[in-house]
Amino acid sequence: MRTGLTPAEALASVLSHTPVLASERVECAAALGRVLVEPVASGRDLPPSDNSAMDGFAVRAADLEQASPDSPVELKLAFEIHAGGIPERPLEAGECARILTGAPLPEGADSVVRQEDIEAEGPRVRFQQPVPNGEHVRRRGEDTRVGETILEAGTRIGAAETGMLAALGRSYVAVHRQPRVAILSGGDELVEPDGDVSGGRIVSSNSYSMAAQCRLAGAIPQYLGIARDSPEALEELLRAGLASDVLVSSAGVSVGDRDFVRPVLEKLGCRLEFWGVQMKPGYPLTFGLFPEGTSGLNPLTFGLPGNPVSAMVTFEQFVRPALLHMAGHTALHRPTLDVTVGETLRKKAGRLHFVRVTLERRGKEVVARSFGNQSSGVLRSMCDAQALLIFPAEASELPRGGRARVQLLDETFLASRQPAF
Repeated sequence: MRTGLTPAEALASVLSHTPVLASERVECAAALGRVLVEPVASGRDLPPSDNSAMDGFAVRAADLEQASPDSPVELKLAFEIHAGGIPERPLEAGECARILTGAPLPEGADSVVRQEDIEAEGPRVRFQQPVPNGEHVRRRGEDTRVGETILEAGTRIGAAETGMLAALGRSYVAVHRQPRVAILSGGDELVEPDGDVSGGRIVSSNSYSMAAQCRLAGAIPQYLGIARDSPEALEELLRAGLASDVLVSSAGVSVGDRDFVRPVLEKLGCRLEFWGVQMKPGYPLTFGLFPEGTSGLNPLTFGLPGNPVSAMVTFEQFVRPALLHMAGHTALHRPTLDVTVGETLRKKAGRLHFVRVTLERRGKEVVARSFGNQSSGVLRSMCDAQALLIFPAEASELPRGGRARVQLLDETFLASRQPAF
């Protein structure tokens, strides 16, 4: 087991041992946010025939070549076509047909004139200008052609992709399975939210924040409960999580007298890859896996620190990318922004710091300021922080007005209160 890795080394180790999960077939309506396992090809032309892009009159462009306001051309109204209908016959020279949006163009017609551009009197329709061939016509197959690959394997299904799958007549689609994550916390001092907090007890908030982080990453959390400070209690809950894809515990991973996570994991057959990452908050982090054949099960295993900010930050940096990779995603990390440091920041050189910051726009510039109290026990700081500023390990000072990079936690910061038009 390696110790004292840099964050980059630790992340590389995690991802090198993280598999991509197999596929499952799900209803397309339930596939939002999932990743396609296989390409989707079109089994039909869309639209299935030339059709009208608006309400108007189907014409032959050649019939209107000489039309002008001083010398309008009159055509005979032959028939009407509704969306979903079938033209009763071809359109002959000297005729026009009333056509509604989405209705198929009759044979012989090649253009559509908007209804507001004509004058109608009984069975005669008057046109005052020529029309370009193909005007206001949606051509057959201009969206998709039979056999054309529309969505590639690895595509994340969004709203447009959901609509396209429906348009192609797909009820089910093959996507990567969602990771199942078993979550537990440890400590005699912990209680559930409605528990008795007298005598120095505290609520086990880590399990709730981590479950929420799982859901935001598209994973399925399973809460195992609170493990009391004994190897036997911890082993019982860890065993219950071995059927998951990922096993995450918080607390008990350091070197104290009651930190049992690492020895219990090793007893269960977990091969620990590393312990300790040169970062703050979150140094006492362990990662391992159960080799194939140990128990027939092999979840990735993360032992996160017990302080709530440390647990959330280490989850962001290591567990979240692993979950996204398992689900077939290729973009695994939070968006980043280059910012101006709003106040001088100082630390000892040696560890990379993730500084909780708020963000402020100043014209085209984004200014980052420390939340203030950077204690790993101040959970409120994660509520107020919009980003994590990367304070490099070798640096001891980031001067006011200097440049830095942040990981964006609050993606609504990029949202605008005003429309772009």
